[in-house]
Amino acid sequence: MRTSPALRAAALAAAVTVLLPLAGCSDGGDGEAADRSTTTRPRAVNAATGTPSDPADQKLTWKKCPAPSQAQGGGKPPSPLPGGAKWECASMKVPLDYAKPSGDTVELALIRARAVSAEKRIGSLIFNFGGPGGSGVATLPAFGAEYDKLRTRYDLVSFDPRGVGNSDGVECESDKQLDARYQEDGTPDDAAEEKAFVQDTKSFAAACEKRSGTRLPYVGTTDAARDLDLMRQVLGDRKLYYFGISYGTELGGVYAHLFPENVGRAVLDGVVDPTEDAEQSSLSQAKGFQLALDNFAEDCADRGDACKLPGSDAREIEQGVSALLDRLEKKPIQGIGARRLTETQATTGIAAALYSKETWPLLEQGLDEADGGNGSLLLALADSLNGRSQDGRYDNSAAAYTAISCADSRDRFTLEQTKAKLPAFREASPVFGDYLGWGLMACTGWPAKGTWQTPDVSAPGSAPVLVIGNTGDPATPYAGAKAMARELGEGVGVELTYKGEGHGAYNSGDACVQKAVGGYLLDGKVPADGTVCG
Repeated sequence: MRTSPALRAAALAAAVTVLLPLAGCSDGGDGEAADRSTTTRPRAVNAATGTPSDPADQKLTWKKCPAPSQAQGGGKPPSPLPGGAKWECASMKVPLDYAKPSGDTVELALIRARAVSAEKRIGSLIFNFGGPGGSGVATLPAFGAEYDKLRTRYDLVSFDPRGVGNSDGVECESDKQLDARYQEDGTPDDAAEEKAFVQDTKSFAAACEKRSGTRLPYVGTTDAARDLDLMRQVLGDRKLYYFGISYGTELGGVYAHLFPENVGRAVLDGVVDPTEDAEQSSLSQAKGFQLALDNFAEDCADRGDACKLPGSDAREIEQGVSALLDRLEKKPIQGIGARRLTETQATTGIAAALYSKETWPLLEQGLDEADGGNGSLLLALADSLNGRSQDGRYDNSAAAYTAISCADSRDRFTLEQTKAKLPAFREASPVFGDYLGWGLMACTGWPAKGTWQTPDVSAPGSAPVLVIGNTGDPATPYAGAKAMARELGEGVGVELTYKGEGHGAYNSGDACVQKAVGGYLLDGKVPADGTVCG
């Protein structure tokens, strides 16, 4: 997803996996050191280096997968898929700079589970779960069972995009520095706090430049889309079959614009609005998260005495949330170990739990406990969104999120510009407005230039692209799906509406949504434009 810098969602709905580390590649195997290989055609080899002169001619060697690295999020290897299917991993070389295809390269980390039937196999279905900055190699196995129906006709494939996880991941601050960064006040109220906030932003950018400066101009979405097309060729597919979620929808839209003739069947779920710039996107998110909080509060109030939170209606419950945040602004409370729960961390934790209705009970419990002085659950929720493991180590999603976002967006906001915009954010959301408004400064002082104000996703001549919007989505509000379908072009964007809660639709388990997606990807049946589920 393309979130504001203050609300970086790593992989699908981060809150769904709160307190559960994402699993990566399993040992997968049957005792063989290397399994099958993939290539597309006879290879032209550079006599001097022994490597293919055309990157599309490279051969992938699929091997048993190691456990995910810390950059990918750590954790244990996953269990095989239902039926015993195991995961395989490989790496693929792509040009660092596509303007210099014979120059330096980046190795992309890939993962796959083979299709059930070779005879019925269509090709490889490539997933991007969002962020930007989420590791696909770690995320696909974690959610693999939910997509296993699609394996009847596809190899399920995902990857760490350039700058993410094990694909030459961007490095910035140390774990200790990130702990300190997340304890800082993200919504400054006076000159001293503003000075500290600006300095913190500068320090993070300087750390990224020092450790990853040469990579920063080449981690944007346009380069990732070109990587997708090269991946399609190396995997042996004539067309791209694609499932993009959250920010992955933006990547899919940019791909369709660049390579409309190569689109096979594509699904975009939890859709980024391609017509919004960084400010508009953050403002829409403020409204989206406020709507999700409103819906959570109404649900709690409707349960009467069973709701743990004080207040007789949704309005009073939200007043209690605001009062808690005000108290934390003045005096943080006990969190986990030596770390305290601050107002900023509490707001992050609340946002994390709003990504899925399944985690509303955790939000209710966390707010209730924090009201009593125990901030451990809200801090754990915040950790899940910030990419922090229980052992205190971070994945690289925060660094990758900022690097990719700033390589894409040209917007660079000054302190004065940001402060002038805060009233509109506060009007959009009393709880999340300041939090998201101050996030506009994340790319200020960034050492690499941005590419666009908004991405071009027009794709005349493309095959139909199924675009799914969720009316209760906090992170990528519903209006984004209609905008994406429109911008893809007439006859290309096919809109489906899911009346639900949480981020995205397919993983809600809604039978109508899954039937529509399965019918298109597996059988080529395009749903009627304007279909409504839920």
